[in-house]
Amino acid sequence: MNHSFGSDNYSGVHPKIMEALTRVNEGHATSYGGDEYTAKAIEKFKEYFGNDIDVFFAYNGTGANVLGLASVTKSFNSIICSDLAHIHVDESTASEKFTGCRQITVATIDGKIYPHQIEDRIQRVNDQHHPQVKVVSISQPTEYGTVYSPEEISRISKVARNHNLYFHMDGSRISNAAVSLNKNFREFTRDAGVDILSFGGTKNGMMFGEAIIFFRQQLSEDFPYIRKQGMQLHSKMRFIAAQFDALLSDDCWKRNAMHSNGMAARLAEELRKIPQVTITQSVDANAVFVIIPAAIIPALQQEQFFYVWTEKTSEARLMCSFDTRPEYIEKFVKKLRELLGRL
Repeated sequence: MNHSFGSDNYSGVHPKIMEALTRVNEGHATSYGGDEYTAKAIEKFKEYFGNDIDVFFAYNGTGANVLGLASVTKSFNSIICSDLAHIHVDESTASEKFTGCRQITVATIDGKIYPHQIEDRIQRVNDQHHPQVKVVSISQPTEYGTVYSPEEISRISKVARNHNLYFHMDGSRISNAAVSLNKNFREFTRDAGVDILSFGGTKNGMMFGEAIIFFRQQLSEDFPYIRKQGMQLHSKMRFIAAQFDALLSDDCWKRNAMHSNGMAARLAEELRKIPQVTITQSVDANAVFVIIPAAIIPALQQEQFFYVWTEKTSEARLMCSFDTRPEYIEKFVKKLRELLGRL
């Protein structure tokens, strides 16, 4: 398959991580996380976030998000999130099915939600006729590829604390956010007031695997049972753990994210030279959102596939990954210019 800008999920596995998978593919190891590799990977996370955390591995991002939310909610609760949030748009009704909670969405123009918007959604507290808000959930980076600053996250946390709410972060691309901010993971998660974090690996070079991290350990008391019930307890856990150990060692996560962010910046730079297209969002991480004339989109997608984000405006999403190369960008831009010249 040719390179595409469809998603960082389209990319293969980073060679270092593939080597790690091969190394642990010898002999037998205790299943369901009772192995030495899982213990080692958990210790690696503690090096980044502190010893007093609980870490659990899951197979995919939907499982990590949904079960993390399920651990702190009851079916009469509600969850505040962006109207673009992955849990609301691209994870179907998995969140509703497993939590039973209603999602209270906040309209966004840049992917972010802001404290005053959250305050507006906290209504009818202690009213038995109304779903009771329990969690604020954000994505970092957002679905528009924008990145919250630590200060923005802290302000959201303050609102959550003031209203006795939990604070969840979908960090499927958290490495890209860390590189964009030039901060360590802890500075804009735990230290900024996040309670539960979905830490992504698949979009940054892993074959599969996500982590759910509880910064308040009392919240994870029932999580082993919730994970099992949610069908995310991977039997051969060493194959998730070994990948995370490799990703979090020797700055592999950082190099991968720096490359994908850098390629997005390079792509945006080239697109800004073309008057007929318009970049719609700040290019903070590894995504470029751009309006392209609708007439040429099908032909351009044949060259290198990408998704149309908003059909009414012909806004496209172009995603870069750890294996995006400059020549892929050159080829794409060349084809774009060629097609525009035919209009």
